Amino acid sequence: MARNPENLIPTRRSLLDRLKNWDDQESWKDFFDTYWKLIYGVALKAGLSDAEAQEVVQETVIAVAKKMGGFEYDPEIGSFKSWLLHTAQWRISDQFRKRLPGGTMGGARRGRKTRTSTIERIPDPAGLDLDAIWDAEWAKHIFEAAIERVKTKVKAKHYQIFDLYVIKQWPVQRVARALGVNIGRVYLAKHRVSAMVKKEIKQLERQML
Repeated sequence: MARNPENLIPTRRSLLDRLKNWDDQESWKDFFDTYWKLIYGVALKAGLSDAEAQEVVQETVIAVAKKMGGFEYDPEIGSFKSWLLHTAQWRISDQFRKRLPGGTMGGARRGRKTRTSTIERIPDPAGLDLDAIWDAEWAKHIFEAAIERVKTKVKAKHYQIFDLYVIKQWPVQRVARALGVNIGRVYLAKHRVSAMVKKEIKQLERQML
C-alpha cells in the first residue's frame, strides 16, 4: 500500500504524543518506516557493516520506545532531531565497541600488542563527525520526502523531465530526444518542478520538531 506523502516526515508533536502509547502499533510503524533509512544510512557512513547498521536501527528504536513514556518535547532544550541523533550515536558507539576483543574497550584476554593493533583498526566513534553525517542524511531524507509529495502534484511527463534532467543529470539534448519534446519545454518543466520541490522542503523543515 502506498504511503501518504503528507506523512513521510511526521516529526510533529502529535506523533510524539501518540508514541507514548506502546499499543499504538500504527504510529510506531509510521515512526519506523519514516526513520529507519535515516538511522541506517548514518550508521553505514559511520563505518558499520550492513548487519551492524541494522542492529543500530533496532536498538535505537527500542531506546526511543523506552524513553517516550516520560519524554516531554521542549524546543528550548533541543529538537527531537538532535535527541534522535544522540540516541543513535550511542548505539553506533556500542557497535564499534563490540568489534573489540571481549566486546569492550579494555576487555580482552589477549596480549597488549594484539589489543593495540585491533583498536587501531577500528574507527573511534568520538572522532567521527556524526553531526555532519546526520545533517547530510537528514537533508537527503527531506529531499526524498519532498520529491514524493511533488510527484502527486505534477503531470507525469513533467516529473519525468525533472527526474532525467535534474536528478539523473542527463544532458538537456538527450532528455529532449528521449521524451520527444523541445529543449525549451525541458527547461520550463525543470524550473516549475524545482520550485515546487523547494517549497515542499521548506514546508517539511517547518514541521520538524
